[in-house]
Amino acid sequence: MITDLAVPIVVAPMAGGVSSPALVASAVEAGAFAFLPSGYVTADALREQIARTRELTGKPFGVNIFAPSAKSTQDTSRYRDAVRAEASERYGVAAGAAEWDDDHYAAKVDAVVEARVPVVSFTFNLPGVDDVARLKAAGALVVVTVTTPEEARAAADRGADMLCVQGAAAGGHRGVFVDDVAYPAGGPLYDLLPALRLIAAEVDLPLIAAGGLTSGADVAAVLAAGAVAAQLGTAFMRCPEAGTAAPQRAALADGGRETTVTRAFTGRPARGLVNRFITEHPDAPSAYPDLHNLTRPVRAAAGKAGDVDGMSLWAGQAYRFAREVPVAELLGDLADEARAAAGAVARRLGVLG
Repeated sequence: MITDLAVPIVVAPMAGGVSSPALVASAVEAGAFAFLPSGYVTADALREQIARTRELTGKPFGVNIFAPSAKSTQDTSRYRDAVRAEASERYGVAAGAAEWDDDHYAAKVDAVVEARVPVVSFTFNLPGVDDVARLKAAGALVVVTVTTPEEARAAADRGADMLCVQGAAAGGHRGVFVDDVAYPAGGPLYDLLPALRLIAAEVDLPLIAAGGLTSGADVAAVLAAGAVAAQLGTAFMRCPEAGTAAPQRAALADGGRETTVTRAFTGRPARGLVNRFITEHPDAPSAYPDLHNLTRPVRAAAGKAGDVDGMSLWAGQAYRFAREVPVAELLGDLADEARAAAGAVARRLGVLG
């Protein structure tokens, strides 16, 4: 399904409303593949989104699920107090409760099995052994996001049919299974091309390449490196079908901010545009989703006020190349660019006259 796409591009599952049913449906209608995100919504809301997407397209699409992270043992009291003060003094709201939850994991697995979703991907950790068996019995392909060769081996052993290899330039949350506090990014940061080579040497599974890809030349490069498809997220955030908030759209269009990896908003390393909140909270503890739940009202209030300095502006390193065009047009342009790049390489190597 993903290995024989007319357009070898996957639209990433961007949680928080960005990867809307309209975005997913438009992508698959144009010959690509796309994942509907289930992060931060209930299982019933996921069922509704699956149904809405199926109203918009009869073509297959996938669903992404956050596999639960281990409960943090770090002390979050000082950070909790700081965020509570900011929530009250700056935005006039109460901060959330810094609590762990599993994002309705089991109920969401039930939902995708019941809906017979053909491709189900997992991020942040491995799916359960029984969950993999249930999904495969229901006819689903299982995809796991990995960031290192070690994670790739574990995913293969768990029964994954395909891996999404996430490189260092990716926007949004790092897919590390364990957030190692010794690393600012939760673990080693592999650039995408070395990660593809190292992981391909460890496992014999189809690989989707993800992380900082925004052009057709990028797509051609990862296909040449052995990937079966390129996964792009940030590149689609300015499309009209995306549910990207207006303040973030403006920040992406402006292009004036650097990106960095931070735990400030959620307690899990994630790449976003540098803003005041990130710079004022450089030492956020590793505690996901505790900090996500804590800061959610702050982020919502900042978004409502149009204050980009209090929002989580997730974006990949090459976000400046995101274009404000419909999904189908963008996919057509990317496919044309990929063919042109492949032709240029073939001529350079003397394959074509």
